[in-house]
Parts: sequence; C-alpha cells; structure tokens
Amino acid sequence: MFNRMKKDQALATTSRRTFLKLMAGTGAGLTLGVSVPVLATESPKASINEMGQFQPNAFVKIDNAGKVHVVMKHLEMGQGTYTGLATLVAEELDANWDDVIAEGAPADAAKYKNLFWGAQGTGGSSAIANSFEQMRIAGATAKAMLVAAAALSWKLPTSEIRVENGIVSHASGKQAGFGELAELAAKQPVPVYEELELKNPKNFRYIGRNLSRKDVGKTDGSAIYTQDIKLEGMLTAMVTHPPRFGAKLVSFDASKAKQVKGVADVIAIPTGVAVLAKDYWSAKKGRDQLKINWDESAAFKKGSDEIMADFKKLAKTPGLSARNDGDSAEAIANAETLIEAEFEFPYLAHSAMEPMNCVAQVNTDGCELWNGEQLHTGDQHAVAGLLGLKPEQVKINMLFAGGSFGRRANPHSDYVLETVNIAKAKPGVPVKLVWSREDDTQVGYYRPMYFHKVRGALDKDGNLIAWEQRIVGQSIAEGTAFEGFLVKDGIDKTSVEGAATLPYQIPNMHVDLHTVKLPVTVQWWRSVGHTHTAFSTEVFFDRLAKAAGKDPVEWRLQLLKDHPRHAGVLKLAAEKAGWGKKLPEGHAMGVAVHESFSSYVAEIAEVSLQPDGYKVEKVVCAVDCGFAVNPDIIKSQMESGIGYGLSPTMMSKITLEEGKVVQSNFNDYEVLRIHQMPEIEVHIVPSAEAPTGVGEPGTPPIAPAVANALFALTGQEFDQLPLQVDKS
Repeated sequence: MFNRMKKDQALATTSRRTFLKLMAGTGAGLTLGVSVPVLATESPKASINEMGQFQPNAFVKIDNAGKVHVVMKHLEMGQGTYTGLATLVAEELDANWDDVIAEGAPADAAKYKNLFWGAQGTGGSSAIANSFEQMRIAGATAKAMLVAAAALSWKLPTSEIRVENGIVSHASGKQAGFGELAELAAKQPVPVYEELELKNPKNFRYIGRNLSRKDVGKTDGSAIYTQDIKLEGMLTAMVTHPPRFGAKLVSFDASKAKQVKGVADVIAIPTGVAVLAKDYWSAKKGRDQLKINWDESAAFKKGSDEIMADFKKLAKTPGLSARNDGDSAEAIANAETLIEAEFEFPYLAHSAMEPMNCVAQVNTDGCELWNGEQLHTGDQHAVAGLLGLKPEQVKINMLFAGGSFGRRANPHSDYVLETVNIAKAKPGVPVKLVWSREDDTQVGYYRPMYFHKVRGALDKDGNLIAWEQRIVGQSIAEGTAFEGFLVKDGIDKTSVEGAATLPYQIPNMHVDLHTVKLPVTVQWWRSVGHTHTAFSTEVFFDRLAKAAGKDPVEWRLQLLKDHPRHAGVLKLAAEKAGWGKKLPEGHAMGVAVHESFSSYVAEIAEVSLQPDGYKVEKVVCAVDCGFAVNPDIIKSQMESGIGYGLSPTMMSKITLEEGKVVQSNFNDYEVLRIHQMPEIEVHIVPSAEAPTGVGEPGTPPIAPAVANALFALTGQEFDQLPLQVDKS
C-alpha cells in the first residue's frame, strides 16, 4: 500500500513539473508574459452548440430566448469578477443587462488562460486587468455577427443597423431580439480584430456604472458551492493529518471508527488517514475514533519563538541583494542621525468562510471535479499526473467559492489531490472531501513568518540619505510551477516586493534577502509579500519623519515627486480625511500609501485609545486602479481588503509550539468581528489608464496606517503584529 502511495505522489510531482514547463513558456500552446494576444483564445469558427446556442467565440453564447451567457474564465469568490467580466461583454454587445447570465468556464487553458500567466487561473488581482480588451472583443464579435445577420435578412446595409439593450433594429421599424437572429448569425463570417471597432469610453453605457451583481443566489441560498453538491451514491470524506510537519504514518486502528453508523470505509492516503461515510457528521464521528501511530522522528519540532530567533541570527549576516542604489554603507557611516528597527511578522491563516473542500469522481476513462476552482491548469495537470491521464481527461466544474484569499490556488494542489487520492480508491463513486475549520487552521498553508531589519539615515538638514533593509523568511515560489518567473538569482520576488520597489526618492538604498527552508507549508495570502513589506516600510518611514521633524504626509509627497500616482492617492486621502484637523482628545490619525498589483492605495486611519486597548474609528481610502469598470465593486473590495487586513493588525496570528499549530478555530485564531469594523470612506481617482486589480491592494496599507496613528497618539513604537498598546 505505502509503495503505491509513493508512486502516486511521484506521478503527481511529475505532472507538476510538466505544469512548470507550461508556465515557463516551454509547453505546447502556453506562453508566459505575452502582450495579451486577445484573439488567441477564441474559436476560429462560430457555431450553434449542443445546447442550441449561438456561440461566436469561447466567451459568449446566445440562446434562442435571447439570453446572453458569458463564460467566465476566472473564479468568483466574492470579489465581483463575474459582474466585471459580464460588464465588458455586455458593453460591446449592447446587451440587456437583465438578460446576461454568468457561467463558470471548464478547465481549458487553450481557450481560457490568464493572459498574464499563460495558464488558466485566478489570482494576483488580474481578472479584469488581463481580460479588459479580450472580453470586450468577445462582445463586439457577437454584435457584429448579429448585425450582419439582420442586414442579410432585411437586405439592408450593416451601417444602418443599430443595437441597443438587446434589440437589433433599423430606422424603418424593423427589429429583432438576439434570439431571433442567433441561428442566422452563426452562419456569418467571424470578424477579425482589425474589422472590429470597440466603443469610445465616452459612449460606455455599462462600464463605469454600478450594475447589479451576477454572482446571484447568495442571499436566498440558491447559489451552488462545493458543499451543496449532492451526487447519487456520494460519500463524504474527512482526513486525519499528521500532528506535526514532516511526521509519517506508521499504522492505524480503524475498528472503532468502522463501528460508527454511516461510516463506509477507512483508508490510508499519502497525507493521512481518510474516513468515508454517508454524511459529514458520520465521517467526523468516525474520524474521532481513529487510533493512529505516527513516526515523528523526522518531524519539525520548533516553536515560533525559536524560528524567529533563527531568523534574527541570520539577519546579522548579508543576504542576496534585491536592490542596491548608490552606497548606503558610506552614507550611513557619515549620517547625522541613524534610526534602526526590527519588525516581526507571524504566520497567518487564510480563514476563508468556506474551508477547503472538493468533490471528485474517478472513472476508467477520466476524472471529474466539482469545486471552487482557482488554479485550473495546475490542478488539472496534477490530477492527470496522479491518475496517469491526459490533462483533457480531467474535467473541472468551476463553482462559486466562499472566499479564498489565495488558499484555493495552492501550487501543490494539496486538497484537490487529497480528494482524488481518496476517490481513486473508490472507482465510480463520487467523493466529497470536507475540511473542518480546525483542519483549515492547523493543516493548511500559511502566509510565511518574516523578520525585517531596517536602518535609515538622515543628514544634518533632516534629509533622508540612506535606507537599508534585510528580510528573512520562507519562499512561496520555490519548488512550485511559479519558481521559474518569480525567483531570479535566488530572490523570491514575493518576499521583497514593496521593499525592493520602494518609490521614495532615496539616493542610497540597499535591500537584501535571506530565504529560509522550513517544512512549515506556506503559500500566498491576500496581497502576498506586500502584507509585511508595506508595514515595515511605512511604519519605519513615520519614525524617520518624526526624527526629521517632518509632517508624514508632506514628507511623503516631497519624496514621491517622480511618482504621481502614489502622490495622487495620498493627496486625495489626506484631503478627504482632513489631515491635520483637530481631533477629539485621545484620537489620532495615521497614514500609509502603497502600490501593489499595479494599483495605488493610500489609507488614513483614525484611532482612539480605549480602556482595553484601542479602536479603529474610521478609515479614509483613496485608490487609483485605472479605469473604474464598476465603482461599487471597487469600493466594496477596498472595504473588504481593509477589513481583512485589520484582523492581523489587531488580533490574528498562527503560532507553533514544538512544531504544532496552537490555534484551531475562531475562538483562538481571532478575526475581525462586524462590530469592530470601522467606518470606511472610499474615493476613486478618475483615470483613463487601463484597469488594474482591486481584490488585494486595499489590504497592505491598513496595518501601517493604524500603527502610525497609534505611534502619533502614544509615542509607542510598534515592531510586531498584531498591534498591542502598552498601557504601563
């Protein structure tokens, strides 16, 4: 059995290597970093598909009732992607918004790849950014073919045909709905890109407006998540995982577990022991009765304090250079004032409202999955490798996801492969894997722990003349399909982003990195490396400002003169917050500005001291994310990012003791509650630039903005998250 398990893991690893080649641009049909070949993913011919729908390309289907089905290549996990992508199609198609229906795309990288990655998946706040032109072209193509069909039917020139709100018409009074023209439209030539004329932004009817959401059914319970999937004969599985990273299964006794009513089987898999039952509670009761013998001889047994001590020791030595401008060592040696700081960041869990889950059915001719799929190509290749299949034999049904924050885009396909490993032991039987909240907290992948050591130098006039920053932590990308383009010369870009790219005008600057190898499993977390670099840089900047006798906002603006978009959001936030105004006793404001995922965000937090600590009273946020496709969704994502970022600011952290994760559920891995959510104002900078991401950029500035407010209020320097006010 265990030899077979090793073989299964080797197959999955081989498949991940294949995926790595695809991501690196060496695999068939996939390229990386291309300049948006918007037509490459579209069908060369239009058709009437098996559902009787007119399908001019991979993204648009129009049925005979005139409903416009927009196929979404990106996962909807609450961030509004379905609405944004549908808006782009509906705009150029001139569809009736009420007739637009969103559908999740299957796993098919040839048609649905992320144009920034070369593989299909959702992440990096890239959904709208990489699809902006592509989805508009998809809509314009369908419209041109409908117009051609009407012109042919009515024997009129296409130049005289108009389309508005889902109706094709002519000044003579002739008109037809999309559904009436669908069959004839499918027979028209598919226009090439050069023949299409996309709308001038001044003529937009939908883009730039607040439209009703297309991820419907979430308030009445009709939306389908993985947990809602019920298939005939389906079994529910739960897994007992090793208590420590690196522990191995020796043996298990399932006799009592099998006596639990509803339990169907207990099997060993590479990641632990799985209990299969007719329902979740039976599986959980059965799992609770397992007796397992683990080999922990090679298990990781350090605690968080020991890990941080190792990081600090390593930080005393030079790391690999990520940025080196001027001569920081000489500038510091000759400085009038030297400021130093050390910052500590804990591991963090993603804690999406829907813990990890997946449904899989393995048959002789393939495998079918149902889940909130975030990394289609990676999971498809990993499953194919595990089962010895071709990737196209793995069908993925993309459902809604109840949040993710990066977790469902696991580079190792961890919980997906776990599901398939169980399902392949039950050929033909659908298996639903369910992780409990405790599983999700204690067995998941985490935002890495980090240590930053920073030094800044001022001259006799208070000018910032040097900055040195050393970062120590684990790499997210090493050993994954993303290593080829995220790790260069030993530097994981995600470890230093936001620090190595610091925009302030500093003549002498050095940033270096120590990458530490640990068995603690890590991956990206909402806004990735910016979650710690924004804190260290923006908090340290305020300390330098105080030492220089400078106003934090004014000094930032002076040093951002070559970065107008940073300065633009900072000015707007300061204006709207009333920076410098008199506040109630015991209140103060703090500021932070940061760029991530090509979007620029400034946040000003107002805090107050409370008997039990502090309260975040209000946050004023300004964002420049290029052209605003849907202002309401942008605002909601800024609010979401701020709320999410306040959890690790105020209370969240994952700690290890002797190699075990201490936290288990929301009772001890605390997250922000609704009554703790501050008042939030969001202001969008008008822009004609291409749209950029909004799902993540709201998160990085909030922790430093709060810390800087508390610094202004108390004089206390904050070097660790979560923030604790010293009341002594």
